[in-house]
Amino acid sequence: MSEAFTYQLDQDAQHIESHDPLLECLAIYTKLAQTPFSKDALTAGLPLNDDTLTPDLFKRAAKRAGLKASFKKRSIEAIPRLVLPCILTLKDNAACVLQEVHQQTGQAKVIYSSAPDGWKLVDLDALEQEYLGYAIYLSHVQQHNSTSKPLVDYQSDKHWFWSSIWQSKSMYRDVVAASFIINLFVLANPLFVMNVYDRVVPNNAMESLGVLVLGISVIYLFDFALKYLRTHFLETAAKKSDVLISAKLFEQTLGLTQANRTGTVGSVANKLKEFDSIRNFITSSAISALVDLPFVIIFLAAIFYLAGQIVWVPIIIILLMIAYSLIIRKPIQRSIEATYQAQDQKNSVLIESLSTMATIKSLGVESKMQWKWEQAVGEISRTSLKSKMLQSSVSRMTGYMQQMSTVLVVLTGVYLIADGDLTLGGLIATVILSQRAISPMGQVAGLLGSYQQTKTAYYSLNDLMAKEIERPADKRFITHPNFAGCIEFVDVTFTYPGDTKPTLKNLSFKIDKYEKVGIIGRIGSGKTTIEKLIMGFYPVDSGSILIDGIDIQQLDPAELRRNINYVPQDVVLFRGDVRENIAYRAPYVEDEVIMRAAKLSGVDDFIKRHPAGYGLQISENGQNLSGGQRQSIGIARALLLDAPFLLLDEPTNTMDGTTELTLLKNLKQIELNTTFLLVTHKMSLLALVNRILVIEDGQLVADGEKNAVLKSLQQKTSSSAESES
Repeated sequence: MSEAFTYQLDQDAQHIESHDPLLECLAIYTKLAQTPFSKDALTAGLPLNDDTLTPDLFKRAAKRAGLKASFKKRSIEAIPRLVLPCILTLKDNAACVLQEVHQQTGQAKVIYSSAPDGWKLVDLDALEQEYLGYAIYLSHVQQHNSTSKPLVDYQSDKHWFWSSIWQSKSMYRDVVAASFIINLFVLANPLFVMNVYDRVVPNNAMESLGVLVLGISVIYLFDFALKYLRTHFLETAAKKSDVLISAKLFEQTLGLTQANRTGTVGSVANKLKEFDSIRNFITSSAISALVDLPFVIIFLAAIFYLAGQIVWVPIIIILLMIAYSLIIRKPIQRSIEATYQAQDQKNSVLIESLSTMATIKSLGVESKMQWKWEQAVGEISRTSLKSKMLQSSVSRMTGYMQQMSTVLVVLTGVYLIADGDLTLGGLIATVILSQRAISPMGQVAGLLGSYQQTKTAYYSLNDLMAKEIERPADKRFITHPNFAGCIEFVDVTFTYPGDTKPTLKNLSFKIDKYEKVGIIGRIGSGKTTIEKLIMGFYPVDSGSILIDGIDIQQLDPAELRRNINYVPQDVVLFRGDVRENIAYRAPYVEDEVIMRAAKLSGVDDFIKRHPAGYGLQISENGQNLSGGQRQSIGIARALLLDAPFLLLDEPTNTMDGTTELTLLKNLKQIELNTTFLLVTHKMSLLALVNRILVIEDGQLVADGEKNAVLKSLQQKTSSSAESES
């Protein structure tokens, strides 16, 4: 790498993109529908594994464009003309948009994914030969008028939780049906016992006993099967909801604006972790208990039919259970909320400690972090103990009331038997039915603690889902397929969230296409903030930022960032090898392209001396690499693909002198057909630029040709030195 090399980056290689025929066709369809969406806008944030859409992901991508997609197995002749245009899947990993079919001429008008800029007429016979037999119908989703919103619309995705639950409505319907039959079967056991005691035993009716035993055995067999099916339906529905809701939560977290990323990483992680309590609640016996609750009326009616006034005993017990649950509800809720806050604090301490372990050791503050940890754990122990004791009191109280119910039912029944109003079999049946009537209420009361914890987690996640995201579903961005590379700040004032002093104040400047601009200034003057605003990480307080004359707020953030190569001050590496980290943004590129970027950035210099080469495994946060090596990999990422903008923020602040000179030499020898912004404190790097912006306390104090600005600054420095002397 020490020798000079003068090749220019192969621009064709730089523009390599992953080819996904379905995604290409979907983008074509949006253009035909007069609602164009870029491929970046359609796929940003989707869980792509090999940068291609699966059928399920295609539906999610289509939904972002306001479209509903359905896959149909149809011959071309059987496709209704009313659904055109539609997408056809073809052999050899290809696809096309079918616009029209002309039966008279035997031709079809199509747009191929490999040639998205123009349609062509093809013979229907030839198209049938290519066709795999599956068509994708697309239709626009009807948008509700904001002035007439339905009271309840579970079939839409207006609510992150209930819309996912509603997708399993058929399974929950089957659960209710199974529960109804199961609860009817419950009546068989007391009736069986009553008939044995009242009819079989006194009359020695052994044949009748055989019939009763056979009948109850069959009922128990069906009861077993229905309970198994009910559990299966509940678990399947919960699993489906879990996948859907977890995906929505993580997508929301990734999509939050920087201004809404409040709280520590630990608290956000704790919020996501608390979804486990919701999942456990909806998969536990809680749902069964809630479904069984309405059938209490059936059991009470059966008790009244068999034993008359004894029915008041379970009714009073149930009312006492409800009363105690209402009394204890508020204290349980307060204790659970306190425990939740304590868990937030503990997670914050844990994540902060694990991510800054080396710093903690270098400062010798292990004792301080240990104190914070033990304080947090102690607070959790205190609040959780109170919570568990309160929840335990509910379980103990319901158990006590169930026992007293049996005692009171037997006591009352004995008097009724003495008066001839009840038989012994009827009393036993009444005892069984009273326990069954009270049991769902006791289970619900016992689940009060779980319910309060689930409720707290639900409202916490609801707050997360209600926060503003970068790409709201109801906002239409301007599609800008070809970025030129112009940047303009117009009276921009910006203050970081939670701060009171503006970082930038009425800042204005314009950078034209292909300009090479350096931004210099003192620490904290706002240089880095300029690049963050260009990346669209924050909205401005006032003024506007224009990219190619378009306000940045009107551009899709995913599309904007796809056209910017950015190297921040602190380069973050991911688990995996060096090659994966360089090509993290574009894993489909050829090794030749990766090697070019690695040589330019200086990665090749140190990696070729390692026995593992580009397969060198990177530990968490790149701790097994030096700061300069991490920065080299970050620069290689930025140089991997061509983009209209290249933003570098202190790209060599941790590099040694030799590596920095090599990087500088390489960058000077290649032609960067891009608008180049460089934030730096190092005079040596200014050789890469021909214009300089000087920022002081968030304001532009100098702007012009590099040598003129540097000379002016040197004169001011000399004048200040002379006046001080």
